[in-house]
Amino acid sequence: MSRSPRVIVIGAGVAGITTAHVLIRRGFTDVTILEKGSAAGGVWHWNKYPGLTCDVPSNLYQFGFAPKPDWERMFATGPQIKAYLNDVIDELGLRSRIELNAEVTSAVFNDGEWTVALADGRVFVADFVVMATGVLHNPQVPDIPGLDTFTGPVVHSARWDDTVETRGRRIAVIGSGSTGVQLVTALQREADRIVHFSRTPQWVMWAPMDRRQPRLVTALLTRFPALRTGLYQTLLSGSGFLADIATTPSWRRRAVQQYARLSLRAQVRDRADRAALTPDYEPMCKRQVLSGGYYRAIQASNAEVVDTPIVSVTPSGIITDDGVEHPLDMIVLATGFRAHDYMRPMDLRGRDGMRIDDVWADGPRAYRMSAIPGFPNLFTTLGPNSPTGSISLQYTAERTAEFIARWLDRFATGEFDTVEVTDEATDDFLAAANSAMVPTVWATGCDSWYLTPAGDVDLWPYDRATLTAMLAEHRDDHFRFTRTSELAESGDDR
Repeated sequence: MSRSPRVIVIGAGVAGITTAHVLIRRGFTDVTILEKGSAAGGVWHWNKYPGLTCDVPSNLYQFGFAPKPDWERMFATGPQIKAYLNDVIDELGLRSRIELNAEVTSAVFNDGEWTVALADGRVFVADFVVMATGVLHNPQVPDIPGLDTFTGPVVHSARWDDTVETRGRRIAVIGSGSTGVQLVTALQREADRIVHFSRTPQWVMWAPMDRRQPRLVTALLTRFPALRTGLYQTLLSGSGFLADIATTPSWRRRAVQQYARLSLRAQVRDRADRAALTPDYEPMCKRQVLSGGYYRAIQASNAEVVDTPIVSVTPSGIITDDGVEHPLDMIVLATGFRAHDYMRPMDLRGRDGMRIDDVWADGPRAYRMSAIPGFPNLFTTLGPNSPTGSISLQYTAERTAEFIARWLDRFATGEFDTVEVTDEATDDFLAAANSAMVPTVWATGCDSWYLTPAGDVDLWPYDRATLTAMLAEHRDDHFRFTRTSELAESGDDR
């Protein structure tokens, strides 16, 4: 008996592109990608703010199956990555499979299949749904009294308005993560005044973020594919060094942390300023910020860092806890995302009407980044625990997609009609992951977007070898299977 599973992939970013490619490469032909945006690219479509740059080297931030030798910069800009992703879509023939402006409002499992409804009224039916919605797509807007009364533009970094003029303006940037640092660095050059509201300073490591890739490197990588492959594999292996730093207390971690402190000391000579910019937590506890120009930007005559809490917004500025009103023309919210939403706010309902909001009331919960108890025939690519912090997301997505493809193989041959991970297996995985998280740098005591409502660190606490091994095996004792007798008897070759 052979069946062709109907598969819906939700999201056309890195995770969705990877999943669709792997499934099609494995011979599955009924694959549709639903993307809520007007273009593919995921986080690189939604984010287009000034200074947007990836903090992973370009020659690593790419698919293993789609190498790019001619990156313009050592650390690619957002537009360059979006262009690359769309080039890959075209080269792999995925464009015709993507439905744009297709926002999923609900996905409901009933009678052995999924019904997926869109905001525009369309409905899709599938045997399997893969959530490739990513982590950073629902903007976090702070609840600041009076924000809606401000008479100038208020723009979130993830919904940047290209029509807004920033030259010669008095601009506030709220938020001190990578986005805030990049925005301040980019906007300071032409702003009349820029005020960075940063209650908690970040460790900012110096890195050559604006350096072009040498022409000789581009020429060699283009002419010699083996060299290109070797560089990618070397960088991939090098991520093992980063994983060791993040997960194991050692002299390597201390050396990198010392570099973070040196980056601050070397670029900010004034002791008072340096003290104000020194965080009270260990370097790398939060998502590490890289920049080649932030410290220089905030020491310019038209820049100021304010660490006093914001009390309210007025029609013409921001009032801080010390009673000072900062006059402004524009407010930029670099306040990040609701990182633990994943596929939400869609109404996702699994077995017996189980709702994802109820199952995840205390935070995301999944088995090996890929399956959720109570939701048969549903998988996640780059789901809970998948922000690795030290392992290539593209590599993680590809291994997960291959894990999913093997389940589809077994469905196609009639081994089962539904497959669902057990609560016990999921609990065991999470207990082990939380235990493994204890010695990591992310658990050294800081408040970061990695933390779930329950206080767990929603990251991958293991190295790349463990990730590969876990996603290479199917533990049947970790799953429950059902087989519809009517389908078995009819020999349906759907």
